[in-house]
Amino acid sequence: MTTAVIGRSVGYSTQQVRDLERLGVIPAAVRGVNGYRRYAEHHRIALRAYRVLAAAVGPVAARHIMPELIVAPLDIAAERIDDLHADIARSRARVREALLGLDAVLADTTAVFDDRDVMRIGELADALGVRASALRHWELAGLVAPERATGAAARRYDLRAITDARVVAALRGGGYPIPTIARVLAQVRREGTAGEARSLLAERLHDLSRRSVTLLEAAGALHALLSDPGMRRQVTSEAAPSPR
Repeated sequence: MTTAVIGRSVGYSTQQVRDLERLGVIPAAVRGVNGYRRYAEHHRIALRAYRVLAAAVGPVAARHIMPELIVAPLDIAAERIDDLHADIARSRARVREALLGLDAVLADTTAVFDDRDVMRIGELADALGVRASALRHWELAGLVAPERATGAAARRYDLRAITDARVVAALRGGGYPIPTIARVLAQVRREGTAGEARSLLAERLHDLSRRSVTLLEAAGALHALLSDPGMRRQVTSEAAPSPR
């Protein structure tokens, strides 16, 4: 197939096909004697797999994952797909924790937070699946306010700070910008209500459910990708050393 033909077969322009080949999303095309690209069925299988995967996890993540799925041994590639499902499940759990945290904060703002439940920055970062630098950035932006006796003292995150961090992590994961999140948290602090925060978190849960279902729909295309002998033969031939 020519670039134009394979592009039309999956709904991509010729430039998109070239770009995806350059990024390693599909194997390199064979060049004819005239220099034109020639694509085979396994290239179309890879393009279809990328298309459905991008719908499930986003194009950036799909462009990062596809080269691994193409060159990795079957067991590693299958494990990588399992990780995608696990990532969605972890994100869903974090959103639900954020909702529970909001309920706890609003239920009794005078409750004493047991010191044993205070979290350090590394502990909270691990719990949220983010880097400690992200928590510092959120603090500078006024989104999260840990306790610090002095400027040099270690950060201590109480119930309010932990809840704020959970809300921020959940919404940032959904692509919400810092100004929107700041407005939502300001409403919670000022009015003691969390209507908008709950609405945005509910949207995030809905999006995660959509991604989960779409990833299940992608199973057929991913199975075709991993079981296609033409794909494995080309990858093996490209990896083999050239004869002296």
